[in-house]
Amino acid sequence: MNDEPQPDFSAMNWPLLTADLPGIAGTLKAQPADFEVEEIPAYPPSGDGEHLFLWIEKRGVSADELTRHLSSLLDISPGDLGTAGLKDKHAVTRQFVSVPRRIEPLLPSLNTDNIRVLSSTPHKNKLRTGHLHGNRFRVLVRNVEPDALAKATVIADRVRLSGLPNYFGSQRFGNNGSTLKQGLSLLSETGASSEQSRKSRDRHRSGRRFLHRLALSAAQSWLFNQVLAERLRDGLLDRVLLGDVMQVCATGGLFIAQDLAAEQPRFDTHETVMTGPMFGPKMKPTTDEPATREQRVLDAAQLSPDAFRRYGHLTDGTRRPLLVRPDDLQISAVPDGLLFEFALPSGSYATVLLREFMKADGAADE
Repeated sequence: MNDEPQPDFSAMNWPLLTADLPGIAGTLKAQPADFEVEEIPAYPPSGDGEHLFLWIEKRGVSADELTRHLSSLLDISPGDLGTAGLKDKHAVTRQFVSVPRRIEPLLPSLNTDNIRVLSSTPHKNKLRTGHLHGNRFRVLVRNVEPDALAKATVIADRVRLSGLPNYFGSQRFGNNGSTLKQGLSLLSETGASSEQSRKSRDRHRSGRRFLHRLALSAAQSWLFNQVLAERLRDGLLDRVLLGDVMQVCATGGLFIAQDLAAEQPRFDTHETVMTGPMFGPKMKPTTDEPATREQRVLDAAQLSPDAFRRYGHLTDGTRRPLLVRPDDLQISAVPDGLLFEFALPSGSYATVLLREFMKADGAADE
């Protein structure tokens, strides 16, 4: 078996789009009310069906704490609950949670000082992970520099023009990279003996499936960030390469870039975007130079595509846009600092955007 690959944690501080521009410094999330997140649902509940979509506001409550609260008071299993995505503890968040409609008489019992059911609407299906268009954010950054608004305006103009590097936030990788280390360790077992493979399968059967999925996702995310960081360092984040897997922004459809004269203008007008790898057996592969770049990142981590095939039931593989464009990005000076208001697609991190302004990582789970 190969030695376990160790991530270079000095490289976790991935390069910024706006590294040449001065930042605003500041403090993020001094209190939960400084960080507001509201889901933008993929679809509204229909008004009829066997499930209830609860529109819930929570304040200073983690996703696990919300699940335990609802499960206990409604006397249902956590598996009966449906959510589109996890929301941070240290924030005020509003999101849909689906529950069986039979519990409707118990809804008044759910409200606490920090959890409120704002509305409930029937729907025919349970809410599933990923059934989310995006998130809208309202974030107060305190203790900024005196000329912060002027600096932030210049940075915002750059982001609007170029797009935001779609990194996964550092919180994805666990405390000191612990979740990432576990994921890379699992993937490095590809050449393990049959006995080791059997033990790994036993761990899946013993209830570790969720933790393995989380760890493997962290490894996929780290590798994606490495590919994105290299492309940004090389000045190729605004240039379509022969063999890129492109995504049509309006539909999500994927295709290989073969005619650069045709594809560069489509990218320049925001019709399409380059994608990076979320490695797995079902991922659409690049060709030519992009394929070489992606293989180089795998080689540096001492991994091969076979590592992901072994865990294909947990790491299907997909493509992720290298750039996203924040919607309606507005920045205003308020007595306590700078107020940022914007929306991002599902799976993109507010802290990654704010890092371009503050020049340091925040800590939130979008």
